Amino acid sequence: MSAAGVGGDVFFVLVGAILVFAMHGGFAFLEVGTVRQKNQVNALVKILVDFALSTVTYFFVGYAVAYGTTFLVNAAALSGGGEGFELQGLTLVKFFFLTTFAAAIPAIISGGIAERMKFWPQCLATVVLVGIVYPLFEGVVWNGNFGIQAWIEASFGAPFHDFAGSVVVHAVGGWIALAAVLLLGPRIGRYDRNGRPVGIPPSSLPWLAMGSWMLCVGWFGFNVMTAGSLEGASGLVAINSLMAMAGGILAALVVGKNDPGFVHNGALAGLVAVCAGSDIMHPAGCLIVGGIAGGIFVIGFEICQNKLKVDDVLGVWPLHGICGAWGGIAAGFFGLEALGGLGGVSPLAQIAGTLIGAVYALGAGFAVYGVLKVVTGLRLTAEEEHLGADLSIHKISANPESDLGR
Repeated sequence: MSAAGVGGDVFFVLVGAILVFAMHGGFAFLEVGTVRQKNQVNALVKILVDFALSTVTYFFVGYAVAYGTTFLVNAAALSGGGEGFELQGLTLVKFFFLTTFAAAIPAIISGGIAERMKFWPQCLATVVLVGIVYPLFEGVVWNGNFGIQAWIEASFGAPFHDFAGSVVVHAVGGWIALAAVLLLGPRIGRYDRNGRPVGIPPSSLPWLAMGSWMLCVGWFGFNVMTAGSLEGASGLVAINSLMAMAGGILAALVVGKNDPGFVHNGALAGLVAVCAGSDIMHPAGCLIVGGIAGGIFVIGFEICQNKLKVDDVLGVWPLHGICGAWGGIAAGFFGLEALGGLGGVSPLAQIAGTLIGAVYALGAGFAVYGVLKVVTGLRLTAEEEHLGADLSIHKISANPESDLGR
């Protein structure tokens, strides 16, 4: 490639990385708007610190686990003078892009464990998840590690297709989060003595909405820039993402009976589900996939909170875990040529890959958070939880000036 061509790819992937990095602000503000005011600072700090820990861990460990490449060489090699490194640092910006994906795992989990998780044990969990757990599965799907993709292709006629991470990122994060939430138990006061749910309203719908908007905008970097080059960029991915988002919003509006929290999360449900097949499905199919995801989120959230008594604060298991799994499976059907897709997928391969991802993530979640529960403990004390994570952990509230007047 010419220098201009490589430079164009570097810029293309870098813009994608920046857009997905901005999504982490969306994760933060979505949580800020959902949790009670006494836990807002903790939400902001968790997401930012988790991103920093993820970056360092993925640089030194996780990327090598997934792709077999280490960055412990000189800068000349990193810039393209060494084997395995593309010209003009293209490999480096691809690392940045994939880091933002890896950091989404603890960002997803953060919403489920909000308001009662200790700070430092979650930091330890982030290091283990981003350094080992996530890249092991990432390498299986996106780098063909351990021969699992080859086995799926030989068994079902096609490899497991997950273009932008419905399963690799979202379902894995959501199913790990379910294990963490179950081990933590519900927040104090979330259910009464008879097990009936006690409503805890969101602290700020405008903050929640802004978080959703930031995620939606960044998602077009998440999906479109997954192509990794200007030559591979596809307008089909962009329009498919748009249609799935719209479907998720409209379905959540209807099924959720105009609830603004459901509407704003419905957009995210549609986008989660479309990631896997956004490069092969027809826009009309993506509208359906996103719409089903929006309905799945609303119904799943209600069942999770009220029937199963699982206190998943932001509903990350139904949103990322279940909708992510739906997206992985849906790509195997709506990606078929018979349904207007580009083909090259197998429904059975998609089901197999999705099930492997969900079971792996749930087991890993119980292992990581189970060990932490025994060694360090997971929960704040009852007194700390009552006071709030902001003052208990960070010694400052979201509105410190107003607190001085009390």
